[in-house]
Amino acid sequence: MAIDFDKMKTKLDKLQNKGSQDSNFWRPEDGEQTIRIVPTSDGDPFKDFWFHYNVGKNPGFLSPKRNFGEADPLDSFVRELFDEGTEDSVKMAKNLMARQRFFSPVIVRGEEDKGVRIWGYGKMAYEKLLSLVLNPEYGDITDSEEGVDLVIHYGKPVGASFPQTKITPRRKNSALCDEPERCKEMLENIPDFNTLFERKTPEEVGHMLDEFLAGEESAEERSKETTKYGDDKKTDVDAAFEELLGS
Repeated sequence: MAIDFDKMKTKLDKLQNKGSQDSNFWRPEDGEQTIRIVPTSDGDPFKDFWFHYNVGKNPGFLSPKRNFGEADPLDSFVRELFDEGTEDSVKMAKNLMARQRFFSPVIVRGEEDKGVRIWGYGKMAYEKLLSLVLNPEYGDITDSEEGVDLVIHYGKPVGASFPQTKITPRRKNSALCDEPERCKEMLENIPDFNTLFERKTPEEVGHMLDEFLAGEESAEERSKETTKYGDDKKTDVDAAFEELLGS
């Protein structure tokens, strides 16, 4: 069989990181979609990372302290704010503290041609997924031959402030895909979790923090309604997370 040049070009593009990084990610749309979490070589398809948000106009970024055990000026500043103990300092600390997000490699039914993508979700969805994994009725939901598809119901219920994710396993087990070679190709091209997000050095984080605090001080001078520790606007972490994935 002649060499598949389109496939070779796709492989080269991935090596050179061409195209939008956003194509590595999948976000549920309003309504119902079916996905399959695919198995990983280390046996753990549930990865977690810690992110900081709300540092000025910067998108969310990986916490040097919580992810890599590095010295982190932002982490130290958050601790100082908590230690200060005032209403404003605690509020600011909560806005700036690292938040945990979870990620799994998935294929989306009906979009198998897009390959394996990364689904990012919160703690409640993570707990639901773990309960399914540990439920003997379902077994290994990621198994390529006898795993379980998951129906994702995503949307904002009436009266709710933010969208919610409901996860329902299919009643019957199924194969990941019909063609063994196609399955092999998918599993060989799972996006590398270690390269999904840009890693900031402690020095870069310190510079971002300095700029943020300088902006806070300027805002205080411009308006008495804005305090040193930020205003009363509620923080939408999910919106910040979506901005991160799209950055």
